[in-house]
Order: sequence, then structure tokens, then C-alpha cells
Amino acid sequence: MQRRKFSREFKIEAVKLVKERGVSVAQAGRDLGVHENVLRKWVKEFGSDPVQAFPGHGQMKPEQQEIERLRREVAKLKAERDILKKAAAYFAKEAT
Repeated sequence: MQRRKFSREFKIEAVKLVKERGVSVAQAGRDLGVHENVLRKWVKEFGSDPVQAFPGHGQMKPEQQEIERLRREVAKLKAERDILKKAAAYFAKEAT
């Protein structure tokens, strides 16, 4: 069974249904065909940061983008370090 995907707009409307219209999470979940735990998670995520909530489709929160950038930089620096180690070992061997 494939995992269902919901658009950002759908999630925001589902959260608004719960928060603004006062519909219970359980009832809204049944009406929308979404498990109530999933809907609760959406409400929590939207409540913590409405602007950055549900980035979706390859869009990451700024913190996640920074982490990814730093991971790429670490990988690059490790590769450079390894190359320098091999070069130093090569030249040390030739010097003798």
C-alpha cells in the first residue's frame, strides 16, 4: 500500500477546520479520511510555526537547509583531507 500525500493547502484547511470552526479532531479526521493522530500532528506543527509549516516537495525549513549545507561542506572537507593525507604519504615515501 502506498503512502498518501496531502498538499499544503489541504493540511492548512484541515487545521483551520479544527482550530477556527471548533470541529473535534476525531470528527474532522473521519470527515476528511485522515487518521486523527495525523491530524493532531498537523495541528501541532501548524501551531508551532504557521509560516514554515508543511514545506513539502523538496522545500526545507531554513534550519534543515543549513544542516544540509553543513553536511555537504563536511563531506567536501573530509575528501580534501583524505587527498592531502595520500599526497603527504606519497611524497614522504619518495623522499626516502
